[in-house]
Amino acid sequence: MTAQLNPRGDVAVLVPAAGAGVRLGPGGPKALRTLAGEPLLVHAVRRLAAADSVHTVVVAAPAAEVDLVRRLLAPVAPVTVVPGGAERQASVAAALAVVPAGPEIVLVHDAARALTPPDLIESVAAAVRAGHDAVIPVLPVVDTIRRVDAGEQALGTVDRSTLRSVQTPQGFRRSVLAAAHAAAADSLTDDAGLVERQGVPVRCVPGSDYAIKITRPFDLTLAEHLLAAGA
Repeated sequence: MTAQLNPRGDVAVLVPAAGAGVRLGPGGPKALRTLAGEPLLVHAVRRLAAADSVHTVVVAAPAAEVDLVRRLLAPVAPVTVVPGGAERQASVAAALAVVPAGPEIVLVHDAARALTPPDLIESVAAAVRAGHDAVIPVLPVVDTIRRVDAGEQALGTVDRSTLRSVQTPQGFRRSVLAAAHAAAADSLTDDAGLVERQGVPVRCVPGSDYAIKITRPFDLTLAEHLLAAGA
């Protein structure tokens, strides 16, 4: 059964999903790798559609797989699919360009974070709605972090109390994100970084242990166990 997005919602979600996923090993584009028999992108969009504030979802797919992605997502939710770019930033810009009038909150979400719970999506959107122009979900860094030189010689320990691991979705006032992309002179892998370059402060909110980024084969194994446990 296809989930219906909220026609009265104020949130558009952009999903850059054109990456190759080299670190996952041989196979197709990362977003189309399977988790429990379904592509990561299907899991991610299903959870986006379960968030009450979401009005629009736009997926930037691999250019050669646009029709396939449309067919995969048609039973999940009414999603707009556009060809993505060679880099993540280009994919986000392509998706942002087709967001219809209406939603003033835009979230950017990695398809690789396929188990992100709907309540985290709502939390980020609520922080933007409350007046923050840019919002990122974060988790405390729990490992000891050391700086090293080019020869892997340890140079010292970094104070982890001031460090956070950043997740998605990242949330923005629509006009702020559009201005940041319009002004971008080079490529960054993080939309909050683009916004910060424009002098916009970025607000942190608590992330989720379930919003892991599936990057390596081990991450797929971990995600399988999380799903089996009811994630």
